[in-house]
Amino acid sequence: MSGALMLWLAVAMAVFITANSVLRAYVTSAQVWVLLVALALFCVGNLMMVRLMRESGLAVAISVSSIVQLVMIGLVAWFIFGERPTGLQIAGMALGVVAVAMIAWPAGAKG
Repeated sequence: MSGALMLWLAVAMAVFITANSVLRAYVTSAQVWVLLVALALFCVGNLMMVRLMRESGLAVAISVSSIVQLVMIGLVAWFIFGERPTGLQIAGMALGVVAVAMIAWPAGAKG
């Protein structure tokens, strides 16, 4: 992925993380406007993903996006909402990071 695409991915991930955090806030507030804000943010994030899918391919874009969201949402859940993942869940996140590194590894690069 180019530098511009990495920046685009970072912004898209920020949108998704914000959307998930707002959705978690909806669970405690149960106010419809909070849900609508979360849904709007998810729409923006998905529209941003279209460019990533077009320029880097579906497999790479979705894989990288999924794992980045998994890890970042895990951190948000831990530090903001006080949720603690189990050792098995942390191991799963680590395996996801390794898997995405293998998927996104530049073609022809030496290990």
